[in-house]
Amino acid sequence: MVTAGHGLTDNRRLTVPADQSGERLDRFLSAALPGLSRSRIQQLIAEGNVRLDGACARPSSRLKGSEMVTVCVPPPRPLDLVAEDLPLRILFQDGHLIVVDKPAGMVVHPAPGHSGGTLVNALLSRADRLSGIGGVARPGIVHRLDRDTSGLLVVAKTDGAHRGLSSQFSSHRTVDRRYHGIVRGRPHHAAGTVATQIGRHPVHRKKMAVLPSGGRKAVTHYRVVESFGPFSLVEFRLETGRTHQVRVHCAHLSCPIVGDEVYGGGRNVALSKGRDAETVALDRFFLHAFHLGFDHPATGERMQFTVPDPPEFDAFRAAVLEACE
Repeated sequence: MVTAGHGLTDNRRLTVPADQSGERLDRFLSAALPGLSRSRIQQLIAEGNVRLDGACARPSSRLKGSEMVTVCVPPPRPLDLVAEDLPLRILFQDGHLIVVDKPAGMVVHPAPGHSGGTLVNALLSRADRLSGIGGVARPGIVHRLDRDTSGLLVVAKTDGAHRGLSSQFSSHRTVDRRYHGIVRGRPHHAAGTVATQIGRHPVHRKKMAVLPSGGRKAVTHYRVVESFGPFSLVEFRLETGRTHQVRVHCAHLSCPIVGDEVYGGGRNVALSKGRDAETVALDRFFLHAFHLGFDHPATGERMQFTVPDPPEFDAFRAAVLEACE
């Protein structure tokens, strides 16, 4: 059993601005405290760790303006997580944070059906502590990558680093996140920007979708690096960081990520056009976070990390070119 964090209670006090009158308490706190997810805030409210003018409140409580909100973030409880010595490449580590190159197939944090083998399990065997802001199941986790997305992640070791990094990821001003993806076809323009609203699919609730109204603003800049056969390698730069953003925007462009079972054509991929085209079965979709930049939350130093694309990208390209000869 491993304990994450430093064991100190984090107390915060906020005064509700007058222009926030009518806002839900959980929404207000999500915006005011970017280091805490909305689900984490709702959990804190349910546990009685949030007071509105000294009284217990509900997540849906409507604010009037000028109230005093007190938030108590207790130290993380001991984790029923086992530290696992899993293959994991660490690019940088100091007393505040860790930068890792997550392999495809690794879930970031424990969840139903994934109690072990996660990035958190691997980190617990390599770090002396992790931030407790993410709660028991998500120590240190500032942002996430999908299970099949490989590439760069920064993880907080202290609560101060967690708050500083979360603020940067929330504002989007100092974070530079770039991906490479292999897509079916080719976008109509060699470079461009996709700006939409993304939210839960109105029917399939486990999926995200581009919505005509509602949802959250999502902006992705893209550039075609190379086209080969019926596929293209595309670079994406995220201006925002919504759930499944690149995958949803690629589907919106009618160029889904290769191997994407949710938003694309599935894992069985024809390498060329035609009825007799050779087909391969993929064990992942082809999306890779190859570059990450941010300001160090303690020193202010600019941090930049770049990793090469995984070998399966080149292997797929070579197979396509051979099939198209």
